[in-house]
Amino acid sequence: MHDNNKQTAAARIFSELQQAILDGQLLPGSKINEAELATRHGCSRGPLREALQRLEGLRLIQREAHVGARVISLSDQQLTELYQVREVLEGLACRLAATLMTKQAKDELKTLLDTHRRYLEEDGQQKYYPQAGDLDFHYLLIRSSQNALLLSQLGDELYPLLQLYRRQFRDSGYQQPELAYKEHLHIAEAIMEGDGELAEMLMRKHIARARKRLKYILTT
Repeated sequence: MHDNNKQTAAARIFSELQQAILDGQLLPGSKINEAELATRHGCSRGPLREALQRLEGLRLIQREAHVGARVISLSDQQLTELYQVREVLEGLACRLAATLMTKQAKDELKTLLDTHRRYLEEDGQQKYYPQAGDLDFHYLLIRSSQNALLLSQLGDELYPLLQLYRRQFRDSGYQQPELAYKEHLHIAEAIMEGDGELAEMLMRKHIARARKRLKYILTT
């Protein structure tokens, strides 16, 4: 029973901190008050350390001796590396999805794109991105690749970091929702037609364009 309570407390703290980081309640570089968390959840430092280890494994926080835990603040180089890896992995996911996507997933993709179009018509970027209008498209494609390792590396590891930095650059003019939506349409069409080579090329160009746009903003 004691072990179950410990695991429950660790899961609760992990979930709370992860959501606070991704929602922007805890900003990059913010210090995490471990004593306050332990008191709030009425637990010992054991479950807290377990939760922090999970967050560190996802690279959402960093811990330093004699300093404690802080929300990660991504450097320009780290963002560039993230996009380089994402370009390769998502390109592969699209190539696989063009062959393996089920009819149900194709119907879901069509519905998703219709929803995104309505978001853009109603309120542009203000509604599109807060509703995860970009990442849910990408997540559906990697899920349709039917490759568990791709899903883990992108969905569990890279996408949370993407959410984090998007809040960091939300007002920078980096995001171009109309252009992103058009590129999504072309990628989806290639996948629907079973053209894996074209789908991979379009996705890689899509992510490379976003990376170049980000680099421009970071250097101006």
